[in-house]
Amino acid sequence: MSKIIHVTSVEPKYSYSTEKIIEAADRNWLSQLDANTRRMALKIFKGAEIESRKSAVPLEMVFADLTFELKNNAYMEAAIELARAVLKKALDESGVDPKEIDYLITTSCTGFMIPSVDSYLVDELGLRKDVIRMPITEMGCAGGTAALTYASHILKHQPTKKAAIIAVEIPSITFQKKDLSMENLVSTAIFADGASCVIMGETDKLAPRIVDTDMYHFSHTSKLMGYHLQDSGLKIILDKEVPDRIQEHFPKFFYPFLERNKLSVESIKNYLFHPGGKKIINRMEDFIGRYRKDISDSKDILRTRGNMSSATILHILERFMKKNNLQGDLGYMLAFGPGFSAHSLLLRWE
Repeated sequence: MSKIIHVTSVEPKYSYSTEKIIEAADRNWLSQLDANTRRMALKIFKGAEIESRKSAVPLEMVFADLTFELKNNAYMEAAIELARAVLKKALDESGVDPKEIDYLITTSCTGFMIPSVDSYLVDELGLRKDVIRMPITEMGCAGGTAALTYASHILKHQPTKKAAIIAVEIPSITFQKKDLSMENLVSTAIFADGASCVIMGETDKLAPRIVDTDMYHFSHTSKLMGYHLQDSGLKIILDKEVPDRIQEHFPKFFYPFLERNKLSVESIKNYLFHPGGKKIINRMEDFIGRYRKDISDSKDILRTRGNMSSATILHILERFMKKNNLQGDLGYMLAFGPGFSAHSLLLRWE
């Protein structure tokens, strides 16, 4: 299978500390709620252990009572801008000519647009007229790993081809001002905007090759996570059982995936986990920590950038790509998404 030639990211326009977000939330929303709800929201915000997050729109707009049309227009504008910037940056940094891109795969779940965001990039960045576009819109936080899986299968028998993968998410614009549910409070406390791009193909330089992939579907769990479309936009579905179900199923797909590749937990040096939120990543750390494996990179991305949905795992991969002395190392990537499903990838730096 092909290599991951380059990974990069761009930052949305606005950057806020958690303290600033809480101030804006209190000024524009929480102060209007009853004392118990306000107290609970502040506890969730502070307990998320996220220091700062990026946003494509100002906080006053995040916490405004906007129609779905206005929210989606903001999503479209920001998504196109970020996707354009991150693809250009990836091409410039990797030295890959836009005309070399055969497949353009985009993933996003935080808004709706037809044509999809990739269509705006073909002419603006000089891609070929016969580039094959593949938008992925319903995979949620697993969109980044899903896109890598699809690209690796597409390129498996086409070693001369190249693919560009773009993950762009604007969850800040999905905030529901009149929704006082625990789901809305938690999602407001952890999600952030972000964009990443991966260039895949063959290269002589040291880079991770995707050796194997896997998608594991949890039975009867389609209602655990997703969005419900309503007049005010995309209302988050985030069941409180998600951490428990992940903990329950993790051994059921993790060990078999290693076994079919004739590997042990100890033989894999680098673990790249989509952090989700504090509860999920802490449970993953407890599990993998038994084998003395470190996932501090995943925790650091969550702490400093928040959960950027599908773009998060690519931010973590970008960090690993910048490390030295990875020749011959194995890596395991994992992200969870609506369905409910777990997406695994095995990497080898060569």
